[in-house]
Amino acid sequence: MKIGLYSPYFPKHLGGGEKYLLDVAQVLQQYGQVYLATGSQSLSPTNTKKIWQKYERFMGKKLTGLELIQSPLFEQSSLNDRLSWSKQFDLLYAFTDGSLFANLAKKSVLHIQTPLKRAPLSFAEKLKSLTWNFVNTNSDFTRRVVEKHWHLPVSAVHYPMVDVAQFEKLAAGAKKQKVILHVGRFFRQLHSKRQDALVKFFRELIKKHPKESKGWQLVLIGSVEDENYAKEVAKLAKGRPIKIIHQVSRAELNKWYAKASIYWHATGFGVDQTQYPEKMEHFGISTVEAMASGAVPVVINQGGQPEVLGAELQELLWNDQSDCLAKTVMLMNNKEQRQELARQAQVRAQQFSPEQFENQLRTMMQKLELI
Repeated sequence: MKIGLYSPYFPKHLGGGEKYLLDVAQVLQQYGQVYLATGSQSLSPTNTKKIWQKYERFMGKKLTGLELIQSPLFEQSSLNDRLSWSKQFDLLYAFTDGSLFANLAKKSVLHIQTPLKRAPLSFAEKLKSLTWNFVNTNSDFTRRVVEKHWHLPVSAVHYPMVDVAQFEKLAAGAKKQKVILHVGRFFRQLHSKRQDALVKFFRELIKKHPKESKGWQLVLIGSVEDENYAKEVAKLAKGRPIKIIHQVSRAELNKWYAKASIYWHATGFGVDQTQYPEKMEHFGISTVEAMASGAVPVVINQGGQPEVLGAELQELLWNDQSDCLAKTVMLMNNKEQRQELARQAQVRAQQFSPEQFENQLRTMMQKLELI
C-alpha cells in the first residue's frame, strides 16, 4: 500500500502538529510505504538529511523507513497536476490550514488541527470535500468549531499521542522539586502560549504569597519564533526566580518534566473563545506530557485543555489570574494533596497513550476498508 502524508507546515515547523504527523506516519508504516510530501527544493540529498536530523532531534528518536516525495501542493500548480499527484496513493492523509483541495486517491483522510472560525464551505469547496472519505480533528473542541462554522461533518476525533510510559518511568526515578513548568514556543500570533501572562502571574504570586512561594521557581521552555516577544518576556522575568530556556534537547526537556511539581498553561488568556477559537490551545500535548510525568496541571479553562484534564481533574482548571494563583498556592501548601493529584494526572494521561492512538488509527483504516 502506498501512503502519502501532506501538511502545509512540514518540513518548516516544529510543534504539536508536526509531532502528530510523524506519529501517524510511523503507525501507518505497518500498512505500507509512507511518503511525506515536500516541495521540490527539499529533496536534495543535503536538504533531505537536514530535515530528518531536525525532526529526529525534535522527536527524540530515529525516524526510519519514511521517505520524502515531491508534491505540487507546495507550489502554484494546476488542478490536473494536483489530481494526478494524489491519484498515485492508496491512502492520502492530509492536513489543512483551512483551505481544501480535491484528490483522487483511492482512500483519503482530511485532518483538521486548527479550530479556525471561517465562513461555511462555498459550493466549490463542498464539491472538493466530497472527494475526502474521512474527516478527523485533533480534539472535540476543534470538531465543534469545524462543524459549527465550516458546516463540514467530522467523522471522528483522533487525539494526539504521548509516550506515557516513558514519562512515567523518568518521573519514577526523579525527585520532584519546587518547579512550576511551562513548555511552548515563544510567539505572539494566533494561539500564543502567553508566557508573558505566566510571568506576570508568578510575579504576583511571590508578591502576595511570599511564604508559600519561597524556594519555588517558574521555568519556561520553548524555541523562539518571535524575537521581540521573547525579549519582552525576558524583561518581565528579570530579577525574579524565573528560568527561561530556548534551546533544549528532548532528553533535557524530559528531565524538566520529571522535576516539575506543577504545570501551568495559559494559551487563550484574555481572549473570547467564542469569537477567536483559533487563539485557544487546540489540544495540549505538553500538558499531557507534564501529567504523565506527575506534574499537577493548573491550566486555563479554554480550548482543548478541559478535554485533556477530563472530569477527574476539572477542579484544576482556572478562569482568571486569581483563580490560577489560589489553586497553585493550595498545591504549594499541601504536599500530600499535590502527590495524590499527580497520581490522578498520570492515570488520566493514559487516555492519550500510543496504544489508544494506534487503536483509533486502526479503527479508521477498517472503516475505510483498507484492512
